[in-house]
Amino acid sequence: MSGGDTTAIEEGLTRALARVGLSAPPGLARLTGGATMESWKFSTSGEDYVLRRAPSLEFIAERPMSHAGEAAVIEAARKAGVTAPEVLTVLEESDGIGSGFIMRALPGTPNPKEILAMEGAGTILREAARDLARIHSLKREDLPADVPVMDYRAAIADLRAQFEEAGGDRPIIALGLKWLEDNCPDPCEPVLNHGDYRMGNILAEGGHLTGVLDWELAHFGDPHEDLAFGCMAVWRFARYDRPALGLGSLEDYFAAYEAESGRTVDRERFRYWLIHRTVWWAMGCLRCAKVWRDGSDRMLERVVISRRTSEQELDLLMLLEEDAPEEERALPAEPMIEPDETHGEATSGEIAVAISEWLETLKPLMQGHNRFQLAVARNALGMIARDDDIVPRVTEPDLAQAILVGEETLASPGLLRELKEAALEKVMADVPKYPALAVAMKEWTGEE
Repeated sequence: MSGGDTTAIEEGLTRALARVGLSAPPGLARLTGGATMESWKFSTSGEDYVLRRAPSLEFIAERPMSHAGEAAVIEAARKAGVTAPEVLTVLEESDGIGSGFIMRALPGTPNPKEILAMEGAGTILREAARDLARIHSLKREDLPADVPVMDYRAAIADLRAQFEEAGGDRPIIALGLKWLEDNCPDPCEPVLNHGDYRMGNILAEGGHLTGVLDWELAHFGDPHEDLAFGCMAVWRFARYDRPALGLGSLEDYFAAYEAESGRTVDRERFRYWLIHRTVWWAMGCLRCAKVWRDGSDRMLERVVISRRTSEQELDLLMLLEEDAPEEERALPAEPMIEPDETHGEATSGEIAVAISEWLETLKPLMQGHNRFQLAVARNALGMIARDDDIVPRVTEPDLAQAILVGEETLASPGLLRELKEAALEKVMADVPKYPALAVAMKEWTGEE
């Protein structure tokens, strides 16, 4: 962001902070991450604060809940004993810096790598279960009226509409959508869901949970949805072996949640929502390419996230294959084809590697969000380089549509093996260090 833009944010902050008796901030630092929202940290009157904002009202025009509503949910959760931040004030149009709110900064790191390396992972897991139970205890009368309520069937229909809009040509996602339609559970008494409760949106320090962030997806729904989302393979990062948030076992997670909430976790509903949110995030990744192409968000991170669709396809197939006949599951996927040695002039992939290596030399010069963007750029170049080593990616609209209408299923001879090979190939190109890839390779091909 340019110096002029930073100056405009500082001026708007001055107006907003005056409402709560605080002085103007001396400086701003853009925090890394933030797929849909900006976060800026600053200090004033001897304390640290965070501005969370969307640059314009148009940017969040389709959100079901306003920032004022989100701020009210956060405050209600904090008063219920959740480790949520204190919201000081909500931005007003006259502040001139978009939509958002200012909150008191909490201690701790959101970095999954650092949290997962902490001693006392079991303690953080129990505290996470406790906070989730407290979120689920909040009553409708304590929350703003614009908190949406999930209709399970409508949510599936929306995912299917997104799928068709994106081309309707991904067989594994089609398989997931058909499974959701066939296995959607009956509604239960809705509770407040955080909606994005996972590693990356919690803070921890010294082996303890210190904060729960990013409440923009809060809604009323099935408590199992919140429980399942953080247990997706993608959010366990390097700790694939710890199925509960990357911190521990599902048994310990469920026991802690049940003790705090008084509810019993239904394993079948948990599995449903694990599959539902995996399809949901696969579509979220695909949508990132759309918003980049149509110009509504030209951030480099969008195109990189779009290629992470392959992670979700791999995870989805690993979740669904247990429903396939044993004879289909037993068919081994073929090992990956080794690329031929390249001769002659440099390929596009080699050029991408050269640019990536040069960017690495700039890393010491970068700070904050720019350092994060440099890492994203290098990831993008790595994807281009690895594309040289695989068969060009192919979409299969006819197969996807046949799956959606039930003409092809996991019982179809050879289909599961075909989908396994496609999933492995795509993840090898897109995210070769994805932890689930090594597990899938061993299970599906016998290779370590």
